Amino acid sequence: MSEWKEYKLGEVVTWGNGKERPKDKGTIPVYGGNGVLDYTNRGNYDGETVIIGRVGAYCGSVYYTNQPIWVSDNALAAKPQNGNDAKFLYYFLRHLNLNGYAEGSTHPLVTQRLLNSIDVVIPSLDEQKRIAGVLSSLDDKIDLLHRENATLEALAETLFRHYFIEDPNSTCKEGKLGDYVFETIGGEWGKEAPEEEYNMPVRCLRGADVADLNDGLAQRTPLRYIKQSKYDKIEPHCGDIILEISGGTDTCSTGRVAYINDSVRQLFDYPIVFSNFCRLLRVKEEHTYFVYCYFHYLHKQGEFFNLENGSSGIHNLNYKAALYDDLGWPVPTDEKLVIEFGEKVKPYFDKINTNKKQILTLSAQRDTLLPRLMSSDVIVM
Repeated sequence: MSEWKEYKLGEVVTWGNGKERPKDKGTIPVYGGNGVLDYTNRGNYDGETVIIGRVGAYCGSVYYTNQPIWVSDNALAAKPQNGNDAKFLYYFLRHLNLNGYAEGSTHPLVTQRLLNSIDVVIPSLDEQKRIAGVLSSLDDKIDLLHRENATLEALAETLFRHYFIEDPNSTCKEGKLGDYVFETIGGEWGKEAPEEEYNMPVRCLRGADVADLNDGLAQRTPLRYIKQSKYDKIEPHCGDIILEISGGTDTCSTGRVAYINDSVRQLFDYPIVFSNFCRLLRVKEEHTYFVYCYFHYLHKQGEFFNLENGSSGIHNLNYKAALYDDLGWPVPTDEKLVIEFGEKVKPYFDKINTNKKQILTLSAQRDTLLPRLMSSDVIVM
């Protein structure tokens, strides 16, 4: 510990406030407390920046970027002081678990005053760079796998559009999505802690977790407790689709989907279920990728905004209309075409799932190393 010195966090980091995000669209990421939430045409920060969630459920979340960004009013921007390494500070702030310093229970908040007062122990710049290099090497591998998965998803979408949208078979004018769904099942939120019959631990997928699962790993999926009898009724089977039916925002509709198979279940440390804000679509396993890709395509096209209703800012998807109404969507009645498409994209999704397992392994390695490196238990040579 000879090269590690004590400071106040305010001596190491300079903080900047976020601002209300612009309404103009563009290619510059807009960061909120939950990461990238939109894109605009100008930034309020440039270069290496660490972003901290300032308020709400994702208060204390930490992100890093090295490009122009807009930091919204739900976040803070951090820049290194006195020549400290920005990438090291990103990992260091993650290690601090800033959410634990938040003020307020119902509406948690971290302020610059609070953050500046935190006592920290920081190594020399050379050691900072060595530590950041070790952790970044793992994150670079993870990022590469994420980008490969995005490419594979794009290939599957291209094939889907060719089959059913841009050059559809003549039977693609007569069917409905509900033709490929033989049952829908409501979710269960359960209890926060075990009590009486609510004693089965599960990971409960919400709309945000469905989105996370599509982007990579749903690592924020809450642990809940439900009745064993309820789990037996709603347990997702291989081939099922989880559909978000409530939530959404003015810029992102409900209707996000995730598919379930053994590879997906292995990404979780407990059995998975889904909340009341989601609906399970039970489909034949050979139809899974068709239904998934179709819902994914409709969501990207903004079609579900037209099927939402609700009040008090909560958007509810009329999923029955999406499944059974005549909405002019080109859905095939030829099951052979659907099965053929599924067989062609299956290798893409198999590779995606394999990559997700690798991401999980690499993330665990990084997260195991992080506290050891930050406490000097492991010395980087």
